[in-house]
Amino acid sequence: MTVSAQTVQISVKPLTEDDIKLIRQDIQSAKDDIITNTMQFSESEAMAFWPVYKEYASEQRAIAERRLGVILDYAKSIDTLTNTEASSLTQRLFQVEDDAQALRKKYFSKFEAALGAKRAAKFYQVDNRLTMMLNVQLATGIPLIP
Repeated sequence: MTVSAQTVQISVKPLTEDDIKLIRQDIQSAKDDIITNTMQFSESEAMAFWPVYKEYASEQRAIAERRLGVILDYAKSIDTLTNTEASSLTQRLFQVEDDAQALRKKYFSKFEAALGAKRAAKFYQVDNRLTMMLNVQLATGIPLIP
């Protein structure tokens, strides 16, 4: 029995800033609808939830802009990336991730006050899934460091 190995080379074009913005717009444009449909707020819940969510989403967007900055800096230097630059980009990404988690923690008590603990936890499940979807879309378009 003879076994031969084949090598497949996959080439991924780095995402452009416009590509990333389109991906984010696709998710963001549907986000409110997905939250509304999944959560099925009562009128009083909606009145309590949406003002808190608007604040949360605004802070979330600011963090997302910083994440985008890391991605774009990586894309610009992918072919010439030094160890120092790789370390700096990684540290920046760690900080963005820490800030995103801190934001979730900061707002949980506000969502809990608006919806109760169980409904707030459900919202965080929905929000986390949406965030993961966006991250997967971005990750598939970002080549690994050569």
